[in-house]
Amino acid sequence: MQCYLCKLRTHQWCFLLFNVLLFHALLFGADFVEEYLLQPTPGVYTDGMVVEVREKARKLDLSNARENVSQAYPITNPDACRNSDLFLLTIVFSSTANVTQRDAVRRTWGNQTLTQGFPVRILFFLGSTETADAQKALMVESDLHGDMVQGHAVTDSSLRGPTERTVLALRWVIAFCPLARFVLLTKDSVFVNLPALGGYLLGLHRHPEDLYLGRVIQRESPNRDSNSPGYLPPALYPDKYLPEYCDGTAYVLSQDVVRKVYVASAAVRAPVPADVFVGLCVQRAGVAPTHSARFTGEKHIRYNACCYRYLFSSAGMESHELDTVWGDLGQKGGGCTLLQTYYGLVTCKALTYLDKLSFFNSKGQAESHG
Repeated sequence: MQCYLCKLRTHQWCFLLFNVLLFHALLFGADFVEEYLLQPTPGVYTDGMVVEVREKARKLDLSNARENVSQAYPITNPDACRNSDLFLLTIVFSSTANVTQRDAVRRTWGNQTLTQGFPVRILFFLGSTETADAQKALMVESDLHGDMVQGHAVTDSSLRGPTERTVLALRWVIAFCPLARFVLLTKDSVFVNLPALGGYLLGLHRHPEDLYLGRVIQRESPNRDSNSPGYLPPALYPDKYLPEYCDGTAYVLSQDVVRKVYVASAAVRAPVPADVFVGLCVQRAGVAPTHSARFTGEKHIRYNACCYRYLFSSAGMESHELDTVWGDLGQKGGGCTLLQTYYGLVTCKALTYLDKLSFFNSKGQAESHG
């Protein structure tokens, strides 16, 4: 191989160098293209509906809800946000019986009170239990850890369950944590890199308003299968594509967007998944989603320490995987060498973008057959 390389002529060396540079430009320049050039343009707030939602959100006052919440929140946890300087509140949606996964989050990435020197808080949000014994066990867990909120919502098996929990969680945030600058909504099966995400949010050069940040899903078709529970009839939603929205595994809302989504939710009746529901709400509020490829969406990225230091999230994490990742990241402490960082980022980005290419390819084939 070495002899062969030595025999290459100048134009052949130039060709190899060009391809290496092109590969790195495409790989590392994709973030720039996605996060800056492909961002949707925010709407001009002249639409009457948008102006009305934004004005109602600005005037929204749920202080009275603090005094009468027992019917909607069996576990209220009203003092969870006593720190008025809270920078980032993380709401982790969890099934009532999923104690093992909650404990894994508590031991790992959820065991943080500061990120980049700013206070953060992690809370689990759960729906209704089915038995009195299950509710009692939940109350015991809440008393032990003090990091849970429960809202009356239908079961997970229903399409409405996650949507109802999302609206209840946002209502709770507005009533009990109105001063948190940012709110991250995620799931207990997701690894979240709070230091990396906190650094990104601190680095925003604009005022943190109208921020709806995550892995943006574009040009997704509505469910037109009349036999499906999520059937969205053209009479209810006539557009060819759903609005752009952030994948529900992990996304960030600024405090003002939390209020706008809650206000807009009263008028959204479409039977859609919770993340699409939020997308419909922010559309009514005139908010444009901001894409970051550092959120992996539903993709589970194979663990690499240098890659995970770069990512904001990775989905599909079981409890033992969270322990392994957190233990390894904690032991390696300082960081990665230049070579390790390079290898980690190349691996990480390649996996992320290959997944996206396969998604668009399968989607294109489905549309062509349709």
